[in-house]
Amino acid sequence: MTQLRRFDTPAGIIEALVDGEVVRARGIRYARAERFHPPVPEPPSTEPIEATHPSPACVQVVDEPGILRVDGLAGLEMSEDCLRVSVTLPADADPDAGLPVMVWIHGGAYRNGAADSPLHDPDALVVEHRVVVVNVGYRLGALGYLGAPGRPHNLGLLDQREALRWVQRNIAHLGGDPDQVTVFGESAGADAIAHLMISQDVITDDRPLFRRAIVQSAPLGTVRARELLAEAQASALTTLPADGALGSLLEVDTAVAASARRAGISGLMPYGVQYGRDPLPPATEAEATWQQVAPRIDLLAGTNAREVALYQDAPQVIRIRDLALIGPVLTEAAVTLLTRRVFERPTARFVERHQRAGGRARRYLFTGGVPGNRLRAAHAGELPYLFPTPGWAPSALLDGTSIAAVHRAGAGMRAMWASFARTGIADDAGATELLRLV
Repeated sequence: MTQLRRFDTPAGIIEALVDGEVVRARGIRYARAERFHPPVPEPPSTEPIEATHPSPACVQVVDEPGILRVDGLAGLEMSEDCLRVSVTLPADADPDAGLPVMVWIHGGAYRNGAADSPLHDPDALVVEHRVVVVNVGYRLGALGYLGAPGRPHNLGLLDQREALRWVQRNIAHLGGDPDQVTVFGESAGADAIAHLMISQDVITDDRPLFRRAIVQSAPLGTVRARELLAEAQASALTTLPADGALGSLLEVDTAVAASARRAGISGLMPYGVQYGRDPLPPATEAEATWQQVAPRIDLLAGTNAREVALYQDAPQVIRIRDLALIGPVLTEAAVTLLTRRVFERPTARFVERHQRAGGRARRYLFTGGVPGNRLRAAHAGELPYLFPTPGWAPSALLDGTSIAAVHRAGAGMRAMWASFARTGIADDAGATELLRLV
């Protein structure tokens, strides 16, 4: 028998689903947006909000599962009306419990993914550590990040900011503490968080939208290259009317991705935020803005030891991999080199700058995974340990192990993430065989 729980919030009466040890309030609209327009906050509802179904995935090109062998959109509808949040809290938590809040911003190269992907179910974090987790949906691909003359840029980033505003208004009525909000995300989600830190009206003196950030595997070494790619590709949208066929937009997205792949590793994330466009400062002011906000944000950032192992089909890697006899040895060397260039060194600089500017920050290195697995410690390799859900079962990341084993092995990592969300401090007490602080 379905059991519902009601929450009286500024957004309206939210009807959520009791699901074992958690309560799920799913698919709550935080904003609406016309195509190629900024988000407009959703007004309070005079009718009960039925929050019992997953958020639809934002419109995107559905790629083949690829090397990971997982379906991140399983069971989800797809819609342009996707500016939704889903809230998961302990089933025994009171609405005014004031628990730490963790807001998840999914990755997917800014062109794939979903708030309620079966790969990002936060049950383990919520049950084990009594936190409230909010999953955010935002516009992707050409609809979210490919601005053009006369049209706004950074729409996906504006969506994320609007979702954080919704959290500030409502989370105190859903078991959370608006003064203890941590944003965490991986890959494009981590890149987004780094840029939310310097977005206008996010980290304010009176009421910052978040106070802590966990930046997982952000490809910070490709930021400038992606900005140039986006500038060059923006002309593709100038001839497309805002009310044009959705299929035409998806064709643009496919063409953009194909064009970007020719840029090698930098093009594996074909879209990027644009400096100097709302809500970001000009590129010449970004460094100073990061330094300015550092004292007000606790930061935990890190990378995986073999990030680029996931991208073994990238042109730079293929050319080496196919060499006779020495190919495998050189491939591993290329994985190490490119991981350091694109991920590790830029993240180290990001953390060091934050510390120099007076902010608390630590850096981690994820070395875990299945021994002998070619994707050990690859990009996204930490996610099954953070979200040990059945959706990961067929993944190549788990070849040689099981979800149950991953659930057990990831306990220390989840504890570190939750402790950081609660205190803003990451220490070696949370280190495990999966990762260490460096």
